[in-house]
Amino acid sequence: MTAEEARSAFPVLERYAYLNAGAVGPISHATHGALIDAEREELEHGRASWPYLIGMIEARSHLRDAVAAEVGVDADRMSLTTSTSEGCRIVLAGLELGPEDEVVTTDGEHFGLLGPVHASGARVRVAEVLGRPAGEALDAILAEIGPQTKLVAVSHVLWVNGHVLPVHDLKDAIAVPLLVDGAQSVGAIPVEASAIDFYTVSGQKWLCGPAPTGGLYVKDPERLRVVMPSYFSQERHEPDGSFEPRGGAARFDPGWIPVPYLAALLAALGGAPEWRFERSREVAEHCRDRLVGAGYDVVTEAGHSNLVSWRWEGDTMAAARVLGEQGVLIRDLPGTGLLRASCGYWTSDEDIDRLLESMAGVS
Repeated sequence: MTAEEARSAFPVLERYAYLNAGAVGPISHATHGALIDAEREELEHGRASWPYLIGMIEARSHLRDAVAAEVGVDADRMSLTTSTSEGCRIVLAGLELGPEDEVVTTDGEHFGLLGPVHASGARVRVAEVLGRPAGEALDAILAEIGPQTKLVAVSHVLWVNGHVLPVHDLKDAIAVPLLVDGAQSVGAIPVEASAIDFYTVSGQKWLCGPAPTGGLYVKDPERLRVVMPSYFSQERHEPDGSFEPRGGAARFDPGWIPVPYLAALLAALGGAPEWRFERSREVAEHCRDRLVGAGYDVVTEAGHSNLVSWRWEGDTMAAARVLGEQGVLIRDLPGTGLLRASCGYWTSDEDIDRLLESMAGVS
């Protein structure tokens, strides 16, 4: 697949410089087609037949295999969820932490992780990583770990500035479980999650699938309690509601994901080119260099991920809205004074030109 062929798969790129996959990725013809075909099948043949049920079970199995392969883990350790946030909720609830326990996180996390951390009832210790060089992040996190720490919960890629946290070095240095929010990493950078205790996957961002889709890798399912059971959680159950959990991480599946969404995410995963990570890194560095060269205060260090963030003196929401009206889709980061561009393998140098040209006209 050539770069031109990869871009042609996404019709939205004919109209926009699409630089916001960190929020939601573009949808390809193939992904949309798979969704429509599955919905048409439901329309014409219904959702109550035995073949439909078997097809749904098979679709879940195929998608579980594909999502697991994306992060380098065994499929029986992958749960199918609707988002990274849901994966975080499953883990924090299942650990059953209390007020005497502590969770260590950072000041660069999304509320999709922070909300469940706070709701766990544990004390929260926050490592300050945003105001220091990326190379100091590991030591800052380790400095917050103490005898009451029961979990470390961080993102692989910080959504605010795109810095990659050294999660494998972190795992090697701690004796407690590690929960990694993979919202900005899976599909954006190579991921090998097998050594991590819990790793969440977002389907609608860099994987360019439909929302809501995602996954949760659980290294040892027996060590996490099922506290939000669904029908998919059990092999069999008793009249009082007690149940025998399914084997592996499928016991954490939170419930029904529409069959068209299963088909669409599977199609999206199958359409990504082998060279996607190299091209994404290349175009992200090009974007960063262009912004620095134009005099913008870029807070993203070189050599990290697909996200590039820079300071904006005015109203960031208004700036993002004006750019969107000019066909340039980026993200404002509320409360930070930052704008953020997400650079995927589909991003062209001309997209970056449009970004710079449009920003020059925004007051």
